[in-house]
Amino acid sequence: MSAYPPIADHGLIGDLQTVALVSSAGTVDWWCTPRFDSPSIFGSLLDQAEGGHCHLAVDLDQVPDVTVKQLYLADTATLLTRFMTPDGVGEVADYMVPDPSPEATDRHRLHRTVRVVRGTLPFTLEVRPRFDYGRAPHTLKLLDESTALMQGPGTDLFVQTSAPITLTPDGQDAVARFTLAAGEVAAVVLTADATGGPRPDPLNRERALADFDRCRGFWHDWLHASTYRGRWQGMVNRSAITLKLLTYAPTGAPIAAATMGLPEQIGGERNWDYRYTWIRDGSLTVRALTKLGFTEEAIAFRHWVRDRFEAGGTAAGYPLQIMYRVDGDPRMPEEVLGHWEGYRGSAPVRAGNAAADQVQLDIYGEAAYAFGEGNDMGALRGWRAFTTLMDWFCDRWNVPDEGIWETRGGRQDFTYSRLMSWVAFDRAIRLAQTHSRPADIARWTAARDAIFLQIGERGWSTERQAFVQNYASDVLDASLLLMPKVGFISSTDPSWLSTLDAMDRDLVSDSLVYRYDPAASPDGLRGSEGTFNLCSFLYVEALARAGRIVQARYAFDKMLTYANHVGLFAEEIGASGEQLGNFPQAFTHLALIDAALALDEELDRRSAWARRPTG
Repeated sequence: MSAYPPIADHGLIGDLQTVALVSSAGTVDWWCTPRFDSPSIFGSLLDQAEGGHCHLAVDLDQVPDVTVKQLYLADTATLLTRFMTPDGVGEVADYMVPDPSPEATDRHRLHRTVRVVRGTLPFTLEVRPRFDYGRAPHTLKLLDESTALMQGPGTDLFVQTSAPITLTPDGQDAVARFTLAAGEVAAVVLTADATGGPRPDPLNRERALADFDRCRGFWHDWLHASTYRGRWQGMVNRSAITLKLLTYAPTGAPIAAATMGLPEQIGGERNWDYRYTWIRDGSLTVRALTKLGFTEEAIAFRHWVRDRFEAGGTAAGYPLQIMYRVDGDPRMPEEVLGHWEGYRGSAPVRAGNAAADQVQLDIYGEAAYAFGEGNDMGALRGWRAFTTLMDWFCDRWNVPDEGIWETRGGRQDFTYSRLMSWVAFDRAIRLAQTHSRPADIARWTAARDAIFLQIGERGWSTERQAFVQNYASDVLDASLLLMPKVGFISSTDPSWLSTLDAMDRDLVSDSLVYRYDPAASPDGLRGSEGTFNLCSFLYVEALARAGRIVQARYAFDKMLTYANHVGLFAEEIGASGEQLGNFPQAFTHLALIDAALALDEELDRRSAWARRPTG
């Protein structure tokens, strides 16, 4: 294998319980199973030598002149990697057949179907798993010439091939070389089983093609529910599919990103594990999907949040914690994988997330945001849990916390945390009144109004003429781009417009937006970071709602040019335009959807105004 591919040089496939990344070189270099947050089987994305991979591509030793193009079949999560050579054209289709059922399974299949479209081409296959983040050895058993069993601790990996692929051992790994002519198809299926289940049924061409059709059919049927008919349908559909891929079907819990350990700065220490469900990210994810017409995902997540209200047992002793495992488990101890070098030497590689025990009060606003989206609050059970939470929060909203960005530099009175605390009470009051539910509305109203006044007095800088990151500084923070979105202030209020102008000066670089300035507001970590894609799309929406349509559309168009070749975004954009951080990131894709919807609405409004009768 070559050196580390760019982070953006990947497509995402998945079955709604686990996902894999496939590079344009034809390499699966990230796959954790049986869940998103399970230890990896393939992890060469974080350590080329010790991480493990599955490589399937044209044999470059025999055909060195190859042009590669990777793309999705339209409106699906079926990924094609096409190899174009002087001798012919071949392609590998990578996919996992989605399972939308509420039952978790420990058996998952990754399909790799290879075909030649023109000419005759040689291919090479390498299956080199490294179990438990590369820490555990494995054994190889060739059950026959087309089936291998690789066994690591607690996991069996079956490798099945169809004719003419014949597996041969290479130490404890399996390899093959084979040739296909125009019209010929061969298949490789990797079945990971954590239960010691039986050998899979024999693989043949017909079964492989049927699974291929099932995968495409699922995504076409799911996307058919979308109500979006706007100007950016391709990008919005891709973002919706990505959010769905990052949602754990058995519980309805969306994860923040598919990966762990990818750096916010090459060689830096800002390398976190994002394979968990943040209350904040999940709430905003399902709101974005709901706006597109996908209501089942929102219902499932609201029930998951309600269950978290009731479960308690958090690390910090609060009713909610900022993140959970997809099954609701609040425990995710952070460990450093010291045996891995990290992506391009970016160490430490962390599994788990110590930020889980941080106090971030904004999550109560996001929970109320999600809980108040529909009428299925769980009847008496859900409402009792919710009112208990809000009554408790009346006595807690005014304490310092770590803030939305999970800084490790100490607690502050963060303006964004107060903003979302205001949202918590505002939405709770609306829910009680709309649904005629019993609640201490007077107490909630007093808390809401006190927060509003406090933000106006302490979160506003007269010198900067802007709302600021925290009460002790004049530093700006792009999280406050949500202020008009949540209804705290009008999008055209003079104080908001002056805040937007201040952000333009301090945080915006050619339409790309930084979260904040670490030099001006130390966050307890070394190094710097790139512009934050979530904030760049929030900026587009804020500009559009403020009536700055030309500037908003320019910023949106510029952001779309930073998408990778298949329309995916990581967390950040680096100094040289490269994608950085965990990939793909749900925050970015949900904000893209919201920005597109806002721009469509404002552009349509402007067009309707221009067409109004003048007589």
